[in-house]
Amino acid sequence: MPWAPHIQALVERHPVLRAVGNTPLVPVEIFHGELPDVEVFAKMESLNPGGSLKDRPVLRMLLGALDDGRLKPGKTVLDSSSGNAGIAYAMIGRIIGVPVEIVIPDNASAERKKRMLAHGAKLTFTDALLGYDEALREVRRRFEAEPGSYFFCDQYSNTDNWRAHYETTAAEILQQTDGRLTHIVVGVGTGGTLTGLGRRLKEHDPSIKVICVIPEAFPGVEGLKPLGRAEDIVPAILDQDLIDERVPVTVDEAYAMCVQLGQAGFFVGQSSGAYMAGVARVARRLGRGRFVTLFNDLGERYFSTRLWD
Repeated sequence: MPWAPHIQALVERHPVLRAVGNTPLVPVEIFHGELPDVEVFAKMESLNPGGSLKDRPVLRMLLGALDDGRLKPGKTVLDSSSGNAGIAYAMIGRIIGVPVEIVIPDNASAERKKRMLAHGAKLTFTDALLGYDEALREVRRRFEAEPGSYFFCDQYSNTDNWRAHYETTAAEILQQTDGRLTHIVVGVGTGGTLTGLGRRLKEHDPSIKVICVIPEAFPGVEGLKPLGRAEDIVPAILDQDLIDERVPVTVDEAYAMCVQLGQAGFFVGQSSGAYMAGVARVARRLGRGRFVTLFNDLGERYFSTRLWD
């Protein structure tokens, strides 16, 4: 989107901000022998400067807040995160000169915690046994206690979240595939990826199927919501009408797929493994199709978890 001149000048001054997006789409051929009529492609989102897909929406949300005055001098950017968005907030916040506080479950990988701290963010931890939604509840409690101190970015209801994917990620996919794909396979963290991709791709071709990967509730897959229980908080920006099929994936299936991808040269994190496990399930049932998914981050972010044990 066109920014005010001072915001555009800010972006132009910082090569890291200009490096967000325009990631390659690469073929993933691990199923080719088994499924010769299936093509699979993945967006290499780990090549964003913060190392994940989350650079895209966080950049747009923070620049949008600077542009319209919601983010003012003296305020701290506040939000909850399972890790990757927190890194993007910390990195971009440091570049644009605003403090950042992230509320995060205490079972988030040590690598992601250290990256946030390296950029100077303040971390507040919640009990992982209470689920990721406890981080959402805690961030709201903190904001309601001190509303004048914080800019609560609230990626779960911030429309700049899904618009970032509508305008960049989806547009890139259409350009890189010449508009030819049958399925997009993603999950739900904040709902921004699915909503932005789903809206743009279905505008291009309503026959494109949006497949939503659903992890188990516990131990779950970092960054993904199960959405299977009455008490689960459903992100306000998630457009569930876009979902054509929900595919359950266990954490063990996600981990096993990460190992298989690693043996093929793709060293990715657990949500990427879950997405590819969803691709495999649908592709094996149909026997044909042109699938696109996202590799959200790198496997190095999970050395401290049991993923690579």
